[in-house]
Amino acid sequence: MGKGFQIAALWILAVCGASFSLFAQSPAMKNTPSSAPFTVAIHGGAGNLQKLNLSPEQQAAYKAVLDSALQVGYSLLVKGDSAVDVVQQVIMVLENSPLFNAGKGAVFTHEGTNEMDAAIMDGKTLDAGAVAGVTTIKNPIAAARAVLGDNRFVMLSGRGAEAYAAEQHLEIVDPAYFYDEKRWHQMLKLRDSTVTELDHGSIEEAQDAAKYGTVGCVVLDQHGNLAAGTSTGGLANKQFGRIGDSPIIGAGTYANNKTCAISCTGKGEDFIRLTVAHDISAMMEYKGYSLQKAARKVIQEKLKTLKGRGGLVAVDHKGKVCFEFNTTGMFRGWVNESGVFETAIFVDAP
Repeated sequence: MGKGFQIAALWILAVCGASFSLFAQSPAMKNTPSSAPFTVAIHGGAGNLQKLNLSPEQQAAYKAVLDSALQVGYSLLVKGDSAVDVVQQVIMVLENSPLFNAGKGAVFTHEGTNEMDAAIMDGKTLDAGAVAGVTTIKNPIAAARAVLGDNRFVMLSGRGAEAYAAEQHLEIVDPAYFYDEKRWHQMLKLRDSTVTELDHGSIEEAQDAAKYGTVGCVVLDQHGNLAAGTSTGGLANKQFGRIGDSPIIGAGTYANNKTCAISCTGKGEDFIRLTVAHDISAMMEYKGYSLQKAARKVIQEKLKTLKGRGGLVAVDHKGKVCFEFNTTGMFRGWVNESGVFETAIFVDAP
């Protein structure tokens, strides 16, 4: 590549305000500083992530999707878009990838269907929207966002949620859209084994690494407002219309401008029992805990008393990001107004 071409390419990137980074903690080209601080942080599930089970090529593929989602969030925040809008758009990028257990990559139930859940919350107004057990909505987070804007309810489920999404002119797809060969064989293996389910924050299939996690996003926008969202396919091989913590406001998803925005990933039942997301916010509001101290207390102590595994991504009202998990890894990434992108997978990163 000629020197003149390199200079031209760098000039184009600077003008467009773009910043690109693939691997963890590698600085990207900085854009003109924003007039106000902002942050977007994401996760793609926490679980028993082992370097031996993920080749360098696979790691790069996951980080590339995380990076693409962050790029979308960053570009919108630079323009001054609202936190809730950014959360939706970022999660849609993750839902459209088969690598994660949400949207296109949703796992199969015991009956061979894909049943998805999603939630989003506005920290400024405390308005929230959620859908559960949907099978034909291409982007469940978009349906949750539509519910958030409707003051009649907070959560819709199943066919009712799908009918509502259609009325809102959201994209409805044939259930075959969600079919993935690897996911299908994963469910068959689980259904025929003594393993009854896999938690939605893990990538383990019995003893084999073949499962990927729930996705989530938290945002502080230039206006000082927080928002959080989570989307998942739930447990692989789940039965009886099981619903986890992701669409439960205060359990897997929560945002409050007074404290923080949180998206969780892990065995949903344990997160519901502890109302993990709200518990962290309450510690900050009523006990004066920092985000890091509260998150560590809940994930490393309270959750472990239930033998619960998982983690979360959170950002406080000052823009400080927290990734807390009690597993060997969590797909994650973040960027703020500095324009430096970071992604990581394992405890010791990258």
